[in-house]
Amino acid sequence: MSKRKMFFKMITASLVRRRSRMLVALLAIAVGATILSGLVTIYIDVPRQMGAEMRNYGANMIFMASSNEAVFDRAAVEKGAALIPPDQVVGVSPYRYETVRIHEQPVVAAGTDIEQVRTTSPYWMIEGDWPSVTGDMLVGQDVAESLGLGVGDTVNVMSSDDSKEKDSEDLLNLGVDMKITGLLDTGGSEENYVYIAMEDLEGLVGPGELDVAELSISATADELSKYVDTIDAEVEEVTPRLVKRVTESESTVLTKLQALVFLVTAVVLVLTMICVATTMAAVVAERRKEIGLRKALGASDSSIIREFMGEGLLLGLVGGIVGAILGFLFAQFVSVRVFASSITFQPLMLPVTIIVSILITGAACLFPVRNATKIDPALVLKGE
Repeated sequence: MSKRKMFFKMITASLVRRRSRMLVALLAIAVGATILSGLVTIYIDVPRQMGAEMRNYGANMIFMASSNEAVFDRAAVEKGAALIPPDQVVGVSPYRYETVRIHEQPVVAAGTDIEQVRTTSPYWMIEGDWPSVTGDMLVGQDVAESLGLGVGDTVNVMSSDDSKEKDSEDLLNLGVDMKITGLLDTGGSEENYVYIAMEDLEGLVGPGELDVAELSISATADELSKYVDTIDAEVEEVTPRLVKRVTESESTVLTKLQALVFLVTAVVLVLTMICVATTMAAVVAERRKEIGLRKALGASDSSIIREFMGEGLLLGLVGGIVGAILGFLFAQFVSVRVFASSITFQPLMLPVTIIVSILITGAACLFPVRNATKIDPALVLKGE
């Protein structure tokens, strides 16, 4: 039998003989590794999760017309949005505001892409249904109350008399009949407008430039800042801006959450070290006579150190493997419960968790092993 096999057999036999104590140490290591693996996985994945969650609170970037003479239209918006990685673009909603008349009352109509609005403004509460075809209209609650409108009503929408030249006024004032499919309730200024497809608005008042475009981007605050700088430099028609109430809130929450994860992980690892060190100290105390006898027979301090460290590192290896597996399951459970979505598997966490567990266990064994080498065989064999 080779020395390596003999050494492995010796340390495994020692662990089995003291399985009750070693099981406590193994459990502590596994728990520590589970918390480490789970929380670090959450720490890594939480920006993506938090970004997806914050997208429910509206757009985090807007495009406005630049101060020069360039045309700010949908082509300009698409040009700017193309500089952002497609997999990070959740939605792009262009808006054009024009005054129209409903029941002879002036109302501000927002022409937009309704399908994109559903992605950039998921917090909008709709009584009824979203517009699905041209000729459908979404009406803000304030407008609906002031004009006595409800879901299912058909209204005649005309352009404002002042929006076009007189020679086209008669044609434009014929208006179009539109169906109200839903009422919008946000508790904000959005309730002061009616929302129709961009094509319907252009049919009423003719082609024109956009007023603003809202973008929902799944990216970190630093990435968003880089995109703003890039678009500002390369697209002369567009002036990009970040919606600070969204991006700053996301950054603040993310920083605090990551700090909490780091603090909890550090505390758990320290407690793991204490538990392992206490267990190994108890094992050394139990084996004082054995250590004394071996030293009396000529065993060197290095051989005793190798044996105890081997036992500790083997515990760290097994505990790290168990903890890495349980850690992913723990992270998956937390992610589903908190963010209602699955966690992204991090392959690197498996070796990292095992290595950290071995290092933590090794560090915890240093003090007890050092005490083992200080045992005086003469005193121990005399029974003192």
